[in-house]
Amino acid sequence: MFARQFRVKSNTAIKGSDRRKLKADISAAFPSLSADEISELVPNKEELNVVKIYAHKGDAVTLYVLHKNPLFFELEKRLYPTVYVLWRYPALLPTFRTWPPVLQKLIGGADLMLPGVVVPSSGLPDVKQGDCCAVTVVNNRAPVAVGTAAVSTAEMHGLGMKGRGVCVLHAYMDTLWAFGDKSGPPSLPEAENEGQGLNGEEYEEEEKGQRDNEEEEGNEDDKKMPQEIMDALLLQCFLHALKSKVKKSELPLLTSTFLRNHMFSCCPNGKQLDIKKSSYKKLSKFLQAMQQQHNLVRVKELTKGVESIVEVDWKNPELRYFSVPEETDVEAAQVQDGGEGETPYHPPEITTLYSVSARLEPLFLDANKRKGTMLLPADMRNIVTEYVKKHELVDENNKNYVTINPILCDCLLEKYEYQEVESLKWDDLFSRTLARMQECYQVVFPGQAPVRKKGHIEPIDISVGSRGSNKKVTTSTSNCASAWIYSRFFLLMLIYESLTRGCTCAHGCFGLNGNLNMLTMTLLTCYVRHMSISLLQYLVTCWLTYTQYRCVSGKLILVSVRL
Repeated sequence: MFARQFRVKSNTAIKGSDRRKLKADISAAFPSLSADEISELVPNKEELNVVKIYAHKGDAVTLYVLHKNPLFFELEKRLYPTVYVLWRYPALLPTFRTWPPVLQKLIGGADLMLPGVVVPSSGLPDVKQGDCCAVTVVNNRAPVAVGTAAVSTAEMHGLGMKGRGVCVLHAYMDTLWAFGDKSGPPSLPEAENEGQGLNGEEYEEEEKGQRDNEEEEGNEDDKKMPQEIMDALLLQCFLHALKSKVKKSELPLLTSTFLRNHMFSCCPNGKQLDIKKSSYKKLSKFLQAMQQQHNLVRVKELTKGVESIVEVDWKNPELRYFSVPEETDVEAAQVQDGGEGETPYHPPEITTLYSVSARLEPLFLDANKRKGTMLLPADMRNIVTEYVKKHELVDENNKNYVTINPILCDCLLEKYEYQEVESLKWDDLFSRTLARMQECYQVVFPGQAPVRKKGHIEPIDISVGSRGSNKKVTTSTSNCASAWIYSRFFLLMLIYESLTRGCTCAHGCFGLNGNLNMLTMTLLTCYVRHMSISLLQYLVTCWLTYTQYRCVSGKLILVSVRL
């Protein structure tokens, strides 16, 4: 539903009576939420907005937004939580697990099909047709999609796990998610790690049994963990995050972002950070103690109801003499040991931009935008709107029209229109401006400076064919030339695509940026159905020119990369 951009109809603050009604509706729709939890989601004294929108197919949807994050959306008088709510309460809805590569399909608007559902040892959740449910990926309980069950659980088994399973309404990284603060899902380890693959086959039983036993023992320890131990773990992760994760340039830093992106990643392996199991119960109380008792940070409410860390005492002896635990010091050690990483891989962010052409330069001079300046469509609209208002070009009789002045005439009209067109509608004004700008794109990799290029970026298409003995190989690729900016990343993504599609062998030579930069990739003895996300993440971030990894029991034995 939110795969494409929606249109906002209105955005107003909620009334007191509507706030009470919303709480009652949430309580009725999600009875597992306590009154205190509902009050945290819908606080009485904080500004809550009601945003009415039209989806790209024309569906009327109502959003309830707190601190610029959509919490719930109402469709046909039925309330659904967004992923921002489910990340705080992951057990709110019955969940179906799938593989990480399937997430890209869900983001694009596809539904979850039953062959892609991973069936745990405890069985599928008990749902009826039309029940609200969530979708998670393997190795992380944080939901990444929300929808309704296409059929009941009994019918799923009766159909032999074939057909449509979940009708997806909203997913991580869609336009509804982008309407919020665009934060990523937290890392929430699963209580058990048993499952079935896309075709129902199980993992290697011996290795899997060992992992399951370790995770179950770890979960039992977490349940028995007293408040004192959790308090110590909180302090350890807090100091670790301040010393190795947070930079002075990032301040002020939202407390919620600090917890989600920094403290959780500093939690030692086999342990789970849970503030509710500590004596503090809430992050705000914990940070208040760090400020008043330890004098480590200074927390301030920059906007109403939103706390941020505005200052860190880097010279504090407790922080200076804190030693980072070895088990969380180097993430690469987990990769070389063949361990599965818990932190999800974050793909590059690709944004379409438009550059100012020579013909349009007079229109953008008031905003100090010269020829070649790259802008987002929203920035273009704002600049054109300011230009129209500054020169008082809005039609006094009909404010839906803009009067054409000499500059707009030269920039936007064709020669045959000079004597005929005296005014344009706002939409026509924006569309003409955008059509006369040159399309560009921006690629942003996590932790790296953005790269901007002119032209339209084409997606890389990888074709897989069958060879002798029913083996699958990557037979051809297209649109490789657009990947010359990050040839190493393209190579690694090619390996990843080959592995996740079940290829046993792939090799080829690809010409990038003409015939000057050649890329050779050889993939040897790969009998895997799913590649470790931590391995891919490690390869991408390290930019290795030569890598070699070994696993056993039918998993990745050798990957040789030569650039």
